[in-house]
Amino acid sequence: MQVIDKSPSMGVLKWFFLVIDISFILYFSATALTLIPAEYAYSDYTNPILVAWNWSFFPLDMVISITGLSAIYLHKKRNIAWKSLALISLVLTFCSGLMAISYWLIRLEFDLLWWLPNLALMIYPLFFIPRFIK
Repeated sequence: MQVIDKSPSMGVLKWFFLVIDISFILYFSATALTLIPAEYAYSDYTNPILVAWNWSFFPLDMVISITGLSAIYLHKKRNIAWKSLALISLVLTFCSGLMAISYWLIRLEFDLLWWLPNLALMIYPLFFIPRFIK
């Protein structure tokens, strides 16, 4: 009888972590430096309440980046702790996307430029999380 190994591996997940974690860092750097043109920003981009709402994601998104990039590093060092950090990163990534989508849904604002990336943040972890939970 052949046993199929369903344990998580870094494989494709590494690339998701790299793209998303570096994108979070770049996004907040660009936001801090006001490099995002207003026409590409979310509605009411300059409203102080929405500026605060946007920055409220900063700690969460930085924890996501730190845990994801640390998981890659620990995997490379063959440290089993990579799995815990990867799972934390995946769950928090889902939560970050969910929070943003929930906000825009409550406001009935549908801008694909902001919806698609946040839906991706919600959906992609769902393909990996079950491999970490058994």
